Amino acid sequence: MTRLDRVEQTSARFTGPPLTPRTAVIWSVLRAELERRAGDRLTVLDVGGGTGGFAVPLAQAGHRVTVVDASPDALAALTRRAAESGVADRVRAVQGDGDALAGLVEPASVDLVLCHSVLEVVDDPAPVVAALVTALRPGGAASVLVAGQAAAVLGRAMNGHLDVAAALAADPAGTAGPRDTLRRRYDADRAAALLASAGLTVEEIHGVRVLADLLPAAVADGQQAAVVELERALAARPPYRDLAAQLHLFARRPA
Repeated sequence: MTRLDRVEQTSARFTGPPLTPRTAVIWSVLRAELERRAGDRLTVLDVGGGTGGFAVPLAQAGHRVTVVDASPDALAALTRRAAESGVADRVRAVQGDGDALAGLVEPASVDLVLCHSVLEVVDDPAPVVAALVTALRPGGAASVLVAGQAAAVLGRAMNGHLDVAAALAADPAGTAGPRDTLRRRYDADRAAALLASAGLTVEEIHGVRVLADLLPAAVADGQQAAVVELERALAARPPYRDLAAQLHLFARRPA
């Protein structure tokens, strides 16, 4: 039974935000990890956590969360959101970026790391992942979300930008040149190899936004529950997984 299959079991103990097509798969995996650690109050590090979309619900569940983000505006919004949600004492905001992570967090002090949409934009992802591993206690887990290369190629092609699609497909890093907003994109094998090279054991890989970005707004908004279920059903199944806009990897530091 995978974490996605166990989501109904975990939801009784963890009341997070409503599942949406863009977050359902990630929350399903995180909920299962919280269920596995039921009764524990976890120390969570959210790298690039912005305004607290994940941090605040985790704090509401009783966990202590440190959010590291480069944007002071995002951290200010996080602080307000935490206060309004009654969890200001369990959320800590630290200004900094992924490239400086090693100097911001104590080694072996964290049970769960979230690193979502960060590895695409840092100067070098390898030391960032190494810093994540260093921050984790043995047995701790990492939730890593990265941009998918295949989806970017198909998206550009479907919009008629065939030259950009060709550049994205040909580039080993999955970028379209100096004007690209991202430094790199991943396929599942390359993302898993990056985490493994730092000493993490990848347990699961899912696609996020397999369909959400492809559906007309009327369908996505009018049948959201059905879209969520279909996203969850396809998330771990190649080739659908590999065509998702983002890839979610759940990995663990060996005990």
